[in-house]
Amino acid sequence: MNQTTYKVLGVMSGTSVDGIDFAYAEFTKTQSWNYKILKAETVAYPREWQKSLRDAIGLRPDEIKHLNKRYTHFLGKAIKHFIDENAIKDLDAVCSHGHTILHEPAKGFTLQIGNLEEIAAYCGQRVICDFRVQDVHLGGEGAPLVPIGDKLLFDTYDFCLNLGGFANVSYDVDGQRIAYDICPVNIVLNRYAEKLGLEYDESGKIAANHAIDQKLLATLNALDFYEKDVPKSLGLEWVLAHVLPIIDKYDLKPEEVIATFTEHAAFQIANAFAKAKHTPSPVVLATGGGAYNTHLIKRVGELSGIQVFVPCAELVEFKEALVFGFMGVLRMRNASNVLRSVTGASHDHCTGKIFIP
Repeated sequence: MNQTTYKVLGVMSGTSVDGIDFAYAEFTKTQSWNYKILKAETVAYPREWQKSLRDAIGLRPDEIKHLNKRYTHFLGKAIKHFIDENAIKDLDAVCSHGHTILHEPAKGFTLQIGNLEEIAAYCGQRVICDFRVQDVHLGGEGAPLVPIGDKLLFDTYDFCLNLGGFANVSYDVDGQRIAYDICPVNIVLNRYAEKLGLEYDESGKIAANHAIDQKLLATLNALDFYEKDVPKSLGLEWVLAHVLPIIDKYDLKPEEVIATFTEHAAFQIANAFAKAKHTPSPVVLATGGGAYNTHLIKRVGELSGIQVFVPCAELVEFKEALVFGFMGVLRMRNASNVLRSVTGASHDHCTGKIFIP
């Protein structure tokens, strides 16, 4: 393909359900790939949409189908509003993740709503979306997908750590990218912060100032998932089945749960680094909302002995949306944008449905 510069809009909605991330970016291919974020913004979900997305896991198939139609319309209009408000012209594509409702790759199933064909008409743009389903059909986990961006855009770091609803890590071993979900983070911490009337534990202040329950910590650290080989991924289903019931047995105050689970996450992240091959003085790039949890970052550094670098706010908040934009660029070039070494699929592949208005 002769085209070497692309302007795309990456769109991401994560498991924390705080809002839709938009990253309008330019990608240029020379000897390697370069990027520039031109405009980025998070548009908060209205309360009713937050509730609908969180409750979706309990819906019947026909109700999910209806929700998918409604959300595709809502997302398409939100994309159009962002484009119009920022007077964006000459987009090569909108590259949208959608919102994960169900993720059970062991059963051969994953669903991200907001990826219906009508989205192209709603936003008036070529849309590339639904990036996970093909990988699951090829025997992969369908996650994590961001490591293709880590490999081609952020390869100066030894580890790329994302701290969102879940923590996941990405790194190279002998030229192959390895990546997997480590443990839940904000999907649990925010739930207990909300019991205190807060959206989240700002800077980890609650965790830093309350006691850790050592018995709960030991029980969490003994969960079978942490001993599984990679590739592996996590979803809300796993948290509901295996994490929350354990926490509820201990009848702790929300503050104690937050302190204990923060320590649990720090331990598991540090353990992931310890299991990986790395240079003598590795550097970790930490992004995602959890990178603002300074107590968590501090504990990861203390437990691992590894420098954790938190970049500028733009990259912390919009790296995932940026990479989904990049995945769309690779899709337009018919280049592999999912790595079998990461997901466990039968082969590297190029994924993403393309819809034209």
